[in-house]
Amino acid sequence: MADTVIFRQATAEDVPAIVAMLADDPLGALREGDPGDERYLTAFARIDADPHDELIVAEDDGKVVGTMQLTYLAGLSRLGAERCQIEAVRVAASTRGQGLGRRMIQWAVDRARARGCAMVQLTSDKSRVDAHRFYDSLGFANSHEGFKRALS
Repeated sequence: MADTVIFRQATAEDVPAIVAMLADDPLGALREGDPGDERYLTAFARIDADPHDELIVAEDDGKVVGTMQLTYLAGLSRLGAERCQIEAVRVAASTRGQGLGRRMIQWAVDRARARGCAMVQLTSDKSRVDAHRFYDSLGFANSHEGFKRALS
């Protein structure tokens, strides 16, 4: 797999595979639904149309084996620096433990740097202790406390 994986923009045809990866863990299983639900395609169309959003897939031999969303955030802080927010990072269960997650994050960091971003940031649910160790090993600092409020 190491040399055969490519990273590319997701297409609408990738949405079921992406949703399946989002649902393939204890947290995702509680919040995701049928991959054929029209709301996923509606959300995909919105992401795909926004120049500040990129839904990326990792593909190996024609099969989607990883995904992440990159959102570029403008801000006044840090002298007006743009930041890259990495979200929804998932690796297919059949591919975990082979270094793909590390390659995906490095690819995202390189892409953000090439775009001129001053910072890359991400969030991870407090219960994902293994993910926290993974992000620490990649040089991310646990620098902020995050808060969320559900509206439905």
